[in-house]
This record gives sequence, C-alpha cells and structure tokens, in this order.
Amino acid sequence: MTPMTNAITVTLPDGSKKQYPSGTTVLDITKSIGEGLARAALFAIVNGKQVHLDEPLKEDATLRIITFKDKEGRDSLRHSCAHLLAASVISLWPGAKNAIGPAIDNGFYQDFDLGDTKISEEDFPKIEQKMREMLETWDHFDIQEVEIKKAKKDFAWNPYKLELIEEFAGQGKTITETRQGEFLDLCRGGHLDHPKKHIKGFKLLSVAGAYWRGSEKNKMLTRIYGTAFPSKKELDEYLHQIEEAKKRDHRKLGKALDLFSINEIGAGMPFIHPKGMVIWGELEKYWREVHHRRKYLEVKTPQLLHRSLWETSGHWTNYKEHMYTLKIDDFDYALKPMNCPGGLFIYKMKNHSYREFPLRLGEIGNVHRHELSGVLSGLFRVRTFHQDDAHIFMMPEQVKDEILEVLSIIDEMYSTFGFNYHLEFSTRPEKSIGSDEAWKQSEATLQAALDACGKGYKVNAGDGAFYGPKIDVHIKDCIGRTWQCATIQVDMNQPERFDVTYEGSDGKRHRPVMIHRVVYGSIERFFGILIEHYAGKFPLWLSPVQAIVLTVADRHNEYAGRVAKELEGQGFRVELDTRSESIPRKVREAQLQQANYILVVGDKEVENKTANVRTRDNVIQGEMNVEKLALQMRQEVKERR
Repeated sequence: MTPMTNAITVTLPDGSKKQYPSGTTVLDITKSIGEGLARAALFAIVNGKQVHLDEPLKEDATLRIITFKDKEGRDSLRHSCAHLLAASVISLWPGAKNAIGPAIDNGFYQDFDLGDTKISEEDFPKIEQKMREMLETWDHFDIQEVEIKKAKKDFAWNPYKLELIEEFAGQGKTITETRQGEFLDLCRGGHLDHPKKHIKGFKLLSVAGAYWRGSEKNKMLTRIYGTAFPSKKELDEYLHQIEEAKKRDHRKLGKALDLFSINEIGAGMPFIHPKGMVIWGELEKYWREVHHRRKYLEVKTPQLLHRSLWETSGHWTNYKEHMYTLKIDDFDYALKPMNCPGGLFIYKMKNHSYREFPLRLGEIGNVHRHELSGVLSGLFRVRTFHQDDAHIFMMPEQVKDEILEVLSIIDEMYSTFGFNYHLEFSTRPEKSIGSDEAWKQSEATLQAALDACGKGYKVNAGDGAFYGPKIDVHIKDCIGRTWQCATIQVDMNQPERFDVTYEGSDGKRHRPVMIHRVVYGSIERFFGILIEHYAGKFPLWLSPVQAIVLTVADRHNEYAGRVAKELEGQGFRVELDTRSESIPRKVREAQLQQANYILVVGDKEVENKTANVRTRDNVIQGEMNVEKLALQMRQEVKERR
C-alpha cells in the first residue's frame, strides 16, 4: 500500500486495509467498496460504535458496514418502525401511552396503555395508513442526551417512561431522547440514519394482551406485533412464507394425520401415535444405518443418574434448576438433561489406547429438561426429547479429519431429506475455560476443517460454548425458513472434569480431545420440522401409509384384500378401504391422509389382475400390474427419494 499524505487507514472485516484522505465519509468509503453495498447500507460500526453513513473519518479505524442482512441492521430497521407505530397510534388516539417497542425475531412489537380504547386487527389498515403518512416526514432521528430532571418533565404524562427513567437514573446523569417532529420517545438507540429512505415495506400482524414488565401484578397493556423490511418485495415474500407456515403448522397436521398429540396430562411431553412412530422408527433406522457404516459404536446410558456424576460434570452446580431431581434410598438422583456425562462414564470404565482412536460412541438418548410452560411449542420445544448424540474421543492430530467426517455425515443425511444448509463457526466467548493455547489450537483446527470441506461459512465471533468452539449447521426448509439442528463442539471441560485419558504410542497417559455432535439434534424437533417441510406429504420411505387399496363395490373386496396382502408381504405399509362410499370420496380421503399411492380395483382390475394407480397429487399412472408397482415402490424406498 503506497502511503498517502494526510491519510487514514481503514481496516475492513476481512482484515484488508485501505487508505483514504482524512475526512472521507463512511458513505464514500462504502461506495469505493461497491455501489450495491452503498445502496443497501443502513449505518456503520466504526471502532465498535454505531455511526451515520455521512460521518467523516479523521483517524485510523475499523469499519463494518451494516445492511439488513446483519442482525444489527434488521433490529435497527424494525425498532425504528416500532417508533413509527407508536407515533401513529398516539396521533390517532391522543390519550394513548406507549411503553416499550423492541425488535424481535422476524419483526417488532409496541406496547400501549389505551385506557378504555380497544384496538383490534380491523384497525390495522387505519394505523398503517397513518404510518405511511408520517414516514414521509421522517428523514432522520433527532437524538439528544438530556438530564434526568428534564426527561422526567418531558415524560410526566407517561408513567411507563417515568419508571424506566428512574431505573436509568442510577446509570448516569443523562438519558437519551429521540424526536421525530412532535413525537418524542425515550430510547437508548439502535435507529436507522434515514427511516424514510430505508423502511419500504411494513405490516401489522396481530394484537395481544401483555402485562407491563411481564408481571401479572402490573396492568395489562395492548401489544401490537408487526414486521418491516427494506423493500416491498421482501415483505411480500415474508407474508407469503407466513401463510405457507400456517398451512404447514406441524401441530395442526400432526392432529389431522394422527401423528402425535400434546396434552397437559403429559406436562409438556409429547405422545407419539402409531403413525408417528412409523416415521420415528424410520428416522432411527436411517440414523443407525449411516452411523454403523461410519464405524460408530452405539451405547445406551441410564435415564436416572446419581448426584455425584452431575457434580463431576458441573450440572448440579450450574444447571440444577433445569433438571428433574428426586431421592432414592436417601440419595439424590436426577433425570439426565444431556447424554455426555453418561458417555464419559462408559469411556472411563476401562483403559483405552491410541490404537482405538477415533472412538465414536453414539447414543439416541432420551433427556429431560425443565422448561417454563410459556416457551413450550408443539414438538419444537418440549420437556423431554431424544438427542442423536455422539461423543468422539481422539488424539489432537485426528481432530481435523474427524470434523470432516462428521460434516460428511451431516451432508449425506441432510441431502436425503432435501435440505440445503449453511455453516456457522463460533469462537471463544468472554467467559470460557481452558488455556489460550488450547483455544487457539481448537479454533484453528475447526477453521481448517471448514476451509477444507469446500462450503462457505459464517464466523460468529465470541459465540462459542464456554468449554470450546463449535460449528452449527442451519438447514433451510422448502419455504425458506432456517433451523439450527446439527452442531459439532470441541469440549475442553468434561475430559478434564472426568479425568479421562488414553495410553499414547509413547506408553504414557494423555488427555484425549473430545467432540460432541448431533445431526438431528432433537428427534422430536426434527420430526416437527419434517412435517412442515413436507407439509405432511412424506416421501415413500417415511410415509406411515404408503398405499391404500380402494374398492368400487363389495364384490371387489376379496381381490382388494389379496392386493393389499401382497404389498404388505413385500414390506409396504398398506391400508384397505372397503367402505360403501363413492370412489371420488374415498380417493379424496386417501389424499387427505397423504397416502403416496392410491389403488382402485373394480371389475376390470379383478379380471386383469391389476390395479388402477394414482398418486396423492392426482397423477394418474393408470392400470398396473401389482408386481410392477411393488418393484417401483421398492426402488423408491431403497433410494429414499
């Protein structure tokens, strides 16, 4: 880089450095990087602090341009829209008092005390129109630091803001106010430079009641939920995704297809029905097939383990509030919230040699965790679930190849289900255990494996587990939602706590490197994701009902029974419908049941020893020999299409 007179050096996130004349604005620097980036830029982070794009830089700095793709960008745009919602509601209902309005996953909300006024979704068009009108004048946020005394005077009309001011008063002598025209709000920050320019698509979604500060002792407020995007196209895509998600809701489909149920009698623990267990069994069967081929040894550890084990692992001290505990013969026990201590206990029961490594111990283990009732959600959040865990012990020089092997398993299995995915690499957090050298080596090894696997990845600096760095795998379903399922974690904590060793080639005892990893993650959650991903239309190998044989009249029952029996004899899951109903009605009900193949038999089929075959999507395959159909189905199952 050629030195520039009166220049500053700007360091970008990838570590590259560029020189600019002192006083160059952030926006001009952004344009020099790329016009597309400049158009998408919302604000910037300079030396760790948020600044406007028109900020001139007069000294060396680190620079990160924030767009809507970044969480900070999404949060700022949506939080700014929450301010816009508050201003609009207060303009329409002058007696309204706004409370808090944070950004949340996929949107934002704003709480209001509306007195005797009731707002419903029918009022949303009127509120949205007012928001559009006001947005035309919102060129920028006027942000000021004011003294506590002045802030109390400004918000004397709003008891919720006064309560927040009292809390913030202990943190300093001033407090932050934001103003847009006549609308004044109390806010710590996180706004767009130019809301009018960047908020192009917003939508109010729902209204609900919410206690102030989440306490039932306080007043019930009105909470309006919404979302916002930098373009109408992105908003429309999201709204379409919401509608698709409603159609695919695994709780509704689970009930309609008789797969599972959740009842208060089970205390947040699901009941899996016979048809659901078919899918469950196929998921376990596939997992075992892949892992046995990849040289994993399957183990099973007890549900209930003595307190001493949880003290060794650290869970008794650090995780007890999430564990179900009880006494047996005056001793403390706990249902396991995770499988790792049991896996370590098995490892420790005998001496090991480096010749056994990598030693892969896999377990589909049932774990229990005490979750608050308010966060339970279908199969996605339950109090008991099955983790497809594995604890892999190895020498340090084997770590990179073993991570590549795990990534290969993940790729194989996710491809089978039709999932695309991306990888995220999380590094050392502020609070962690282990030496600097151990962390540096572990992070370098994980990063080397990621570089070698050939897929791009995102780095989440400081987001690793306290005991080691990790790789998270985020799958994308068919309507574009992402789900974090698989994870690979290096653990520098438990091997030390359990004092596990192996005999090296030098005859001395050494500490093994231990990796935790899951592919499904929680089988319950993965099951729920699959229901929504396929919208209940499971591929043949997973489907609870692979074929239904329908009769035109009672005289065809005997032949239909032979057809069903022949397919069952070849291992297929078949149902027989001999009811005295019309064929169109039976076909429709079979389609609603999501049977992959629907076989109709009448006089012609009995005479020709065939069946008239169609799919649940009404693709007519016509009259077909049963053996030919069975061959087609066997191939489809074998390939897990």
